Amino acid sequence: MNIDELKFDAAGLIPAAVTDAVSGKLLTLAYMNREALELTLKEERTVFWSRSRKELWRKGETSGNVQRVVAVTADCDRDALEISVIKDGPACHTGADSCFGESVFESATLSAFSVDGLYDMLSERKSNPKEGSYTSYLFDKGLDKILKKIGEESTEVIIAAKDADKRETVYEIADLAYHVLTLMVEADITPDEIRAELASRHVVDKKVKQEKPE
Repeated sequence: MNIDELKFDAAGLIPAAVTDAVSGKLLTLAYMNREALELTLKEERTVFWSRSRKELWRKGETSGNVQRVVAVTADCDRDALEISVIKDGPACHTGADSCFGESVFESATLSAFSVDGLYDMLSERKSNPKEGSYTSYLFDKGLDKILKKIGEESTEVIIAAKDADKRETVYEIADLAYHVLTLMVEADITPDEIRAELASRHVVDKKVKQEKPE
């Protein structure tokens, strides 16, 4: 589809939800007019319309926190956009990674698991040890103990996979992942760093190569 098929509102604007292409995290909600969107597509960096200043602004123009565009997607009604970006710094003017950080409601019975959430919990256990906590025990024993557990869990994964036991393999991989995350906290390595490294290796050739018949 092209820009002409999008539905801008009465003020000539369309909301743009900016997401991190690496983590999928929602970074900010901004607005674009047609010119801002055209510049975004041309320059492959986010350009927005400031409703307060009534002018265009390029994200990172003064802060250096540029957002390089990976993809732009319209919703089913074509009146809202998702801008997937690789960011060069915090998305929020406060210096926070995302503009969305103020909790309004959190269910007491439902919770969404995430690797980042688990990492944060492990970091909390390291900073504030809890008596009887296995995680606190690992951090107390230190790097050698954590590495030993990773070795043991790796072996368990191999055995389960060799036995073609899917359920057991899933269980052991989860154990291994937990201990690897513990190592990451101990070594001050964040999930974003791992995602960025994996993303740097994921090179997609968008050109379809035609194989010549032999």
